[in-house]
Amino acid sequence: MDSKRLIIFVLLSVGILFGWNEYFMPKHTPQQQAAKTQATTGAANNVAQPADANKLTRGQRIHVKTDLVEAEIDTVGGDLRSLKLLKHGAAEDHNQPFQLFEDDAKRTYVAQTGLVAASNPALPTHKTVFTADKPSYELTGDKLEVKLTAPDANGVKVSKVYTFSKNSYEIGVRYDIVNGGAAPLAPTAYYRLLRDSQAPEGEGRMAHTYTGPAVYTSEHKFQKVSFDDLAKGKGDYAKTTTDGWVAMVQHYFMSAWILKPLDGASVCKDERSCRFELKETAGLNSAAALVDYATVAPGKSLSVSVPLFAGPEEYSIISKLADGMEYAKDFGIFYIFASPLFWLLVKLHALVSNWGWAIVLLTLTVKAVFYPLTAASYRSMAKMKALAPRLERLKAQHGDDRMKFQQAVMEMYKTEKVNPLGGCLPMLIQIPVFIGLYWALLASVELRGAPWILWYTDLARPDPYYILPVIMAATMFLQTFLNPPPADPMQAKMMKIMPLAFSALFFFFPAGLVLYYVVNNVLSMTQQWFINKQIEKSNKAALQS
Repeated sequence: MDSKRLIIFVLLSVGILFGWNEYFMPKHTPQQQAAKTQATTGAANNVAQPADANKLTRGQRIHVKTDLVEAEIDTVGGDLRSLKLLKHGAAEDHNQPFQLFEDDAKRTYVAQTGLVAASNPALPTHKTVFTADKPSYELTGDKLEVKLTAPDANGVKVSKVYTFSKNSYEIGVRYDIVNGGAAPLAPTAYYRLLRDSQAPEGEGRMAHTYTGPAVYTSEHKFQKVSFDDLAKGKGDYAKTTTDGWVAMVQHYFMSAWILKPLDGASVCKDERSCRFELKETAGLNSAAALVDYATVAPGKSLSVSVPLFAGPEEYSIISKLADGMEYAKDFGIFYIFASPLFWLLVKLHALVSNWGWAIVLLTLTVKAVFYPLTAASYRSMAKMKALAPRLERLKAQHGDDRMKFQQAVMEMYKTEKVNPLGGCLPMLIQIPVFIGLYWALLASVELRGAPWILWYTDLARPDPYYILPVIMAATMFLQTFLNPPPADPMQAKMMKIMPLAFSALFFFFPAGLVLYYVVNNVLSMTQQWFINKQIEKSNKAALQS
């Protein structure tokens, strides 16, 4: 049993890791068939759905380019239909920008808004055709405004204004409302993210993270509702709020409507004036915030703005946008371990300005913290290894009498003050940290496109020449020689074969993850070798005395 501790540790760790991915992580539902849906009825909480799940009505496209994004706004609804992130390469072709929003025959992921009011059903929704001043815009200063004008709505004039800023993924979306009618107007605005259930571009089995809607409030904190639950009409999340945000999150990237930015006041008057609504209709998933605005008297005007964030889940960016936004970096149930590890990784990166070396330093730090535990484990294993020759003699002495053999073994352990389970418990304690660090590295968009040394130009991608996975396999194999040898020859062979077979998984892992495991294994081997030598030296001294 002692000879298999390393394998047990690795199998338990990765078994838990992939078992969670396979059986507990929300799976993507198949894209459902599109169907006709209802139009806006004017009720404040009844947001209209698109006529077709895969083919939203198209109008004139307004092109916008800034230093970070390239966007397309459709005059139908004034929807943000396309958004390319110019500083992030696509998963398949890194020379092309990553596309977050899009609507075509294959994929649908857009940002929509609209206004409804019981007293005026003609207010512009996501189906209204707007007019724009010009077909294209390019940011040349610090800010750029793109204005769209809706048709007259019974005397009410409405403009929808997008504000793009330099060096920012935050897009302001403002409604300018002038009530030229004869009756007071009590508008409700809906801000929603609409997308299909497809997995994000580039997601694989070895890098599966949560994709779907999420909401955050100061009272209920971060809540996720899977696409599967939306399709079933299920999901437990905060329905009313005075702050927070609603989002669609995926691996590395997110989009979110923010009701209360860190640098501004909440758009919610009270808890009844703001609501979240998550649902699935006609094959598309909607994550929306609905806001009741103040009544606009005849002859008066109202300007209201809600920011939309659409970009990478970089901690340095999202942590400055709104409370709790850092939770969008999906660390799963191991957040309590992954979050402080990621915080430490960020601090180390600030010292060395290289994510690869920051991972190396993080590994050294974690190893140092757990040194007493691993030392205790390795001392136990070293003692077991020293007793291996005596164990063989006891086996030969008692032959097939397993009962007497076990009794003799236990008596030997008692005499030598060796606990056969002494090496397992310290390793088991480290498993949550091991998995937490996996999630911390896996969910870090900061590693995407980040170089280390030589040919390692992207730590979020697998090693192009498989050097690190080969080193990982070699270290796992060599480590078996430092462990107590099994008495059973078949087990001995398995001890040599299993690490090699198991290490094949690392050929598909991101290079940043494999870098951590390689450094950790090298340090573990060094520590184990040193302790083994100490035990051997101690045993020789005891025999000589």
